[in-house]
Amino acid sequence: MGAIELDRLTKVYADGTRAVDELDLDVADGEFVVFVGPSGCGKTSALRMIAGLEDITEGEVRVAGKVVNGLPPKARDMAMIFQNYALYPHMNVFENMAFGLKMRGIDKAEIQRRVDGAAKVLGLADVLGKRPRHLSGGQRQRVAMGRAIVREPVAFLMDEPLSNLDAKLRVQMRAEIARIQRDLGVTTIYVTHDQSEAMTLGDRVCVLRGGLLQQVDRPQVLYDRPANLFVAGFIGSPAMNLVEATVGEGRVTFGPHTLPVEAPGLKAYGGRRIALGIRPEDIADGGNGAPLDVVVDIREDMGAEVFLHFAVDAPPVKTDETREVLGDEALAAVDVQTHHHGSPFIARVDRASQAREGRPVRLAVDTRRLHFFDLETGAGIY
Repeated sequence: MGAIELDRLTKVYADGTRAVDELDLDVADGEFVVFVGPSGCGKTSALRMIAGLEDITEGEVRVAGKVVNGLPPKARDMAMIFQNYALYPHMNVFENMAFGLKMRGIDKAEIQRRVDGAAKVLGLADVLGKRPRHLSGGQRQRVAMGRAIVREPVAFLMDEPLSNLDAKLRVQMRAEIARIQRDLGVTTIYVTHDQSEAMTLGDRVCVLRGGLLQQVDRPQVLYDRPANLFVAGFIGSPAMNLVEATVGEGRVTFGPHTLPVEAPGLKAYGGRRIALGIRPEDIADGGNGAPLDVVVDIREDMGAEVFLHFAVDAPPVKTDETREVLGDEALAAVDVQTHHHGSPFIARVDRASQAREGRPVRLAVDTRRLHFFDLETGAGIY
């Protein structure tokens, strides 16, 4: 059984940095859980504590109900897969995959069985005699995974394993990892800074910020009901449009624009300012929805879809959460654009859109999918 429980897991470094702060999480046997968040959010520190590569300051890690805090990494029966592959250059693929088993004294027949089985699953049967320098990046990553698979561990721990691959290969390997994990049914905790990776891979996704767990749920729930402004801004590509708005009777107003709303949670905010979130894909060029009249600044033809960039004359949401999501450089660019044109917005529309740069267009907002957040706390209003 590969169930993993984290009970108030905490890591404080010598300089006082609280990298992970009382992380509580139950990972079911066979579940694929992804830790995602910006650099420095604590996701890798948490993974290394689970693996035994980092000392635990407070809290417990339990595997199949047993506390493993005091166990060295090799005694935890977990296989770690890193971003740099760490293959032995003087060994061929078979030898790389078999090395750990050989060191553990596994007999040759069993090593052969395990390596052949993993090679078949990973599509490496034809390259077992080759050395790493003769392999592509994707093949090297498969070998690193094969080395983990042959151990038959209770859990896989993956630390940004695809970050060294090009974009096209990352998408391909992402699908491979999902297929392999599903076929093997091994408990997996996967760390990434890429929210697209997180959303496509995880049974559940844990969003971390500053060592604190912001929200953990199925990918669709994170997308549909983000718990706060940080999750709202981090999850989704292009990112959610966020502006300050004023709540009225059955409506919200931002700059010259008014949208009808039916949200019971907003009753307590009558006359107050809130953060209004609209996802780019919930703004269409034509069709049903509340009208939004704008002037297109930039049209990006992406092939299957079109991104329309425009500005609205309303203040952008500036909180600690949104600053952290955007980063200093992007925030500075937003400030410049807001000063000259208004808050930047993006609409993700059908490729048949006739919208043109520099011309007015009437867009349609799906008001059933609006998001609202408390400006002071950042919490979602539902």
